[in-house]
Amino acid sequence: MTPHRPWRGVLVATALPLNDDLSVNYDRYAEHCAWLVANGCDGVVPNGSLGEYQVLTPEERARVVETAVAAIGGERVMPGVAAYGSAESRRWAEQAGEAGCRAVMLLPPNAYRADERSVLAHYAEVARSGLPVVAYNNPIDTKVDLVPELLARLHGEGHIQGVKEFSGDVRRAYRIAELAPELDLLVGADDVLLELAIAGAKGWVAGYPNALPRASVELYRAAVDGDLDTALPLYRQLHPLLRWDSQVEFVQAIKLSMDIAGRHGGPCRPPRAALLPGQEAAVRAATEKAVAAGLA
Repeated sequence: MTPHRPWRGVLVATALPLNDDLSVNYDRYAEHCAWLVANGCDGVVPNGSLGEYQVLTPEERARVVETAVAAIGGERVMPGVAAYGSAESRRWAEQAGEAGCRAVMLLPPNAYRADERSVLAHYAEVARSGLPVVAYNNPIDTKVDLVPELLARLHGEGHIQGVKEFSGDVRRAYRIAELAPELDLLVGADDVLLELAIAGAKGWVAGYPNALPRASVELYRAAVDGDLDTALPLYRQLHPLLRWDSQVEFVQAIKLSMDIAGRHGGPCRPPRAALLPGQEAAVRAATEKAVAAGLA
């Protein structure tokens, strides 16, 4: 990992292990973070959507960050600091800095469909925490689209240093590079990894390495190196799983794959419901096929 750009490489948006009573199992979380790094991942992103941050108490959310830092070191931890208000997001960024983190990831305002002025003010406020900010563009969930022109303005004003791009529109990679060549593009959805890696992505905020880290890291490294002979067959093998990262049920799917691969995925907190039988069967079949192929 580049010391001054700790968001480069494979950073896993970590699933959060819960006990049967839905309390957080911090020991298992610490072990999971260490296991991911031992299997080639560069770091973790706690308190993202995959980490179910929306249903954590403030005490749980802070302890998750502290647990990750204690397990693998702050330079490898880039917490999500999304919140309804800019002041709250800034407080989470400050908490991350106090815990030893070197960067944070931030959604645009997500309590309502914010206009451009509100988005700029939001990122400016959190940037005052002093930590580098990686924007997270997820227009599907937030209804706020950080289009390339807006990203270039946010970067030009010093508010962001990178972007996790989850729009699914791989064409944007080239426009972003034209408008803001120093802004680091990070793959934001597992099922466009190869396309964005070829387009110059500097990192991957990843979901499926929670279950299959070694194969996922091999895929990423080959893709960014332009080794399509290695990357393309692996991408085809993994894509039936990777595409779940862009589905509404991505948390449940990835946790199920973790269980099948011998990790602890476990339950989700409400309102996330269990997968439907057909969904579970599809995830199970694809995961078992990947495990049988030696990808776990």
